[in-house]
Amino acid sequence: MHATHPLAWRTLVLATLAFAGCFSIWTLYAVMGLTVREQLALSATEYGLLLATPIFSGAILRIPLGMLADHYDARKLWIALMLSLIPALLLLPVIESFTSYLLIGLWLGISGASFALGVRYVSEWFASARQGFALGLFGVGNAGVAITFILVPLIVLTLGWNWVGPVYAGALLAMILLFWLFSPTTAALNTALPSRSLLLAELIRDVRIWRFSLYYYFVFGSFLALLLWLPQYYMQAYDMTETQAMAFTLFFVATSSMVRALGGWFADRYGARAVNWSVFWVCLVCLFFLSYPPTTLIIHGMDKDVQLEISMNVWLFTGLIFVIGVAQGFGRASVYKNIHDYYPRHMGSAGGFVAAMGALGGCTLPILFGLAQDALGIVTGCFMILYGVLAVCMITMFFANQAAQYQQRLQQAQAHNFLEDD
Repeated sequence: MHATHPLAWRTLVLATLAFAGCFSIWTLYAVMGLTVREQLALSATEYGLLLATPIFSGAILRIPLGMLADHYDARKLWIALMLSLIPALLLLPVIESFTSYLLIGLWLGISGASFALGVRYVSEWFASARQGFALGLFGVGNAGVAITFILVPLIVLTLGWNWVGPVYAGALLAMILLFWLFSPTTAALNTALPSRSLLLAELIRDVRIWRFSLYYYFVFGSFLALLLWLPQYYMQAYDMTETQAMAFTLFFVATSSMVRALGGWFADRYGARAVNWSVFWVCLVCLFFLSYPPTTLIIHGMDKDVQLEISMNVWLFTGLIFVIGVAQGFGRASVYKNIHDYYPRHMGSAGGFVAAMGALGGCTLPILFGLAQDALGIVTGCFMILYGVLAVCMITMFFANQAAQYQQRLQQAQAHNFLEDD
């Protein structure tokens, strides 16, 4: 099917809008959590758990829904998923306990599984040479969290805290109607669904799938974790108000999301592996500086002591976070270009599994951030953890690249010997 078919672009636009709406709901606690933390007097670990609950359910459900999307109409599954979120949003005004927020968070997390359905739905309409750009543009829907950062404070200011859920429910219903009425059906496609999806056991045994999952754990999981954690980080480290912290986090989220399409174009043009490796190096340098906590050094001189203060001001910190966000945006696109190169007919099952493993970073990392902060009492502990995760990614990719180069040389030698024998 030709990549520039009008239905293909309509599909991409509507899918991106629907994904942005779902992503906005998935990250609702990133904004609401600050108020909930204050109301319930949560510790850093409890706050990390609150942020993690919707991310956890969304991550886990990406696997079964991705497999279903390889067998059934991803568009219809997506519409059903969005409808299932409306009751949870309407219940938000009536819950008060920490346990209730955790349970509703698990329910709202269903929205995060929309990515697996959207990847399957969009990838069917574009040729292989355009998959990086198409899936990258679809991934711009990550900017849906910007809707939450802007809309929730506006609703609270104008209507009150209890109206957040109902307003979101009404907006989601409008999005469902738009998607249902105008998005092309998969029946219009010339491409057939695969005879079967990859089984979970096959995915688990596939070493390449685990490598892609590890890479996505960093480029997407840490992106999720940071957008959830940065508001309170700015408030703790730089004494910002909630509004200021949200504005700085919004800058990180918006730029990281918008460059994803550009990252897909780079992956199409220069190769997904090269883009991934470059992304890791850029992030490694930035995280090295971000991990260093504010430090006071006292140098004992001959006549007097000299005190040195080593700390990072808010503008340098924001600049480094911006660079990491852009690199992560490129990385998210290049990983999915890589997946399509190896599993073009199984973007539901293979893509869903990798998406799930990556999203698990968004629920496990905030908990680890909270544990590190409570245990060490160091505000930069979150970046130390990310530095360790990235080191594992780079070591894994290095040995994978070495193995691939060895295999390529071996095949060339065998081909050379075969020609000599002839």
